[in-house]
Amino acid sequence: MNKILFFAGLQEKMGTEFIEIDAAGQSVKQLKEYIEKEYSLSKVHESMAAINEEFAPAEETIKENDTIAFIPPVSGG
Repeated sequence: MNKILFFAGLQEKMGTEFIEIDAAGQSVKQLKEYIEKEYSLSKVHESMAAINEEFAPAEETIKENDTIAFIPPVSGG
């Protein structure tokens, strides 16, 4: 199983801080596509991804027990 963390606006739209699903073997891009479709979270594709607290590119493969975080872009001044 993998713990998927959501931050800021993504967390608000999901209504929870995290979910647990089996994402091992998928790329970060594939996981984003799954979450967008399954949970209607359209903004997830714009977010940065981190695996085990290290930023991860879209082609990075998720392993068993990895924790994945989705962090949306922030703005401010």
